[in-house]
Amino acid sequence: MELNNKKMINAWSMYDWANSVYSLVITSTIFPIYYYNVARGANDSSEVDFFGIMVNNSVLYSYALSFSFLFTALILPLLSGIADYSGKKKLFLKIFVLIGSLSCMGLFFFVGENIEWGIICSVLASIGYSSSLVFYDAFLPEIVTQDKLDSVSAKGYTYGYIGSVILMIISVVLIQGFSDLFGEGGEGTALATRVSFLLVGLWWIGFSLIPLIVLPDNIYNREGTKNMLTEGYREILKVWNSLKRLKVLKTFLLAFFFYNMGVQTVMYLATSFGKDALQLPDASLMATILIIQLVAALGAYLFAKLSKAKGNKFALLVMVFIWVGICLAAYFVETEYQFYALAFVVGAVMGGIQSLSRATYAKLIPENSIDHTSYFSFYDVAYNLSIVFGTFSYGFIFQLTGSMRNSALALALFFIVGLGFLLLLKVPLAKGYHQKEAIA
Repeated sequence: MELNNKKMINAWSMYDWANSVYSLVITSTIFPIYYYNVARGANDSSEVDFFGIMVNNSVLYSYALSFSFLFTALILPLLSGIADYSGKKKLFLKIFVLIGSLSCMGLFFFVGENIEWGIICSVLASIGYSSSLVFYDAFLPEIVTQDKLDSVSAKGYTYGYIGSVILMIISVVLIQGFSDLFGEGGEGTALATRVSFLLVGLWWIGFSLIPLIVLPDNIYNREGTKNMLTEGYREILKVWNSLKRLKVLKTFLLAFFFYNMGVQTVMYLATSFGKDALQLPDASLMATILIIQLVAALGAYLFAKLSKAKGNKFALLVMVFIWVGICLAAYFVETEYQFYALAFVVGAVMGGIQSLSRATYAKLIPENSIDHTSYFSFYDVAYNLSIVFGTFSYGFIFQLTGSMRNSALALALFFIVGLGFLLLLKVPLAKGYHQKEAIA
């Protein structure tokens, strides 16, 4: 198959365009705001009844996210092994696109009183989103050469940030229009908000058709004829055993696990921090997230350029160091404009660290390997488990201390540990790097 084909690269990048609306609208802005407004207990209390258990709505949401990513981490290795053995990577991508997009549409029916339904749809949407990424990411080293990994990964994230902002603006205009017609906080506003969840599902499944049609299917002509469950397990076990000799890859995975714990927790719970710690109005929260998305698109591009000039390790170290400063600054944020300024810095490093982490891992996969899905499953297990520990610890510290500022401060420790593992990497991970150089 021809590598670096522009049509193929654009089609692959369109899945970032398709799925990132979930990340922005459902996890970061409109749904969390809607959730905290409608998930209320007696006398407008934040304590809600979830299957007979009384729990703070913020804590419930944090724990639900943790569960979704833990479940994903448990099922992905086996499924990726099956996908590699059978050559059905695209089929698994289709399945999780359907699970995620249909669950987003299901949130249309969440009205507050049926909080169990809202949480279940949220969990399934999260599983669909995070599970689809391992099969999507695994296409990257199959469609481009080593020297294009950083820039193409950044292109995907840039597509995602721009596409998600477009749907976000459409949703905000829709919600504002209904607010003007029926009054702020009325039934019309709630309906328009729920319609935005429907639009997310339609956008996700609709634009996913482009990569699902264009991307190659089973390029290594692998045909699993035996028991796929057993052979899938053997496939992933083979990759697991190979990790023992890939010291740089193991070190990078540990670094990624810790710093991603902080990155993803900030992304998922920034809205909660702004609402609970600073009491910012909903409009300010959405404006903040839009700032982050727009700056992140530029950040992904700029840090790809930095990695080309100085190497992946240098660029990652710079970004993680900045993240430590962000967490420390969040503890002292008091005003809306300080929050905006912090959001700008978050955006600058968020896009870069996500795109460059994916590209760096792709560089670390052995050149002669055809088990890209299985290798990427370990990356995505680290990704998902880091979110489990990050969101859970954030919610636990908040519940224990009653202050989200303490939770934000704790995230700095995760970044510092990740920084330490990055410093242990003994290769520059620059342009032209190949995994065979790192096996020692």
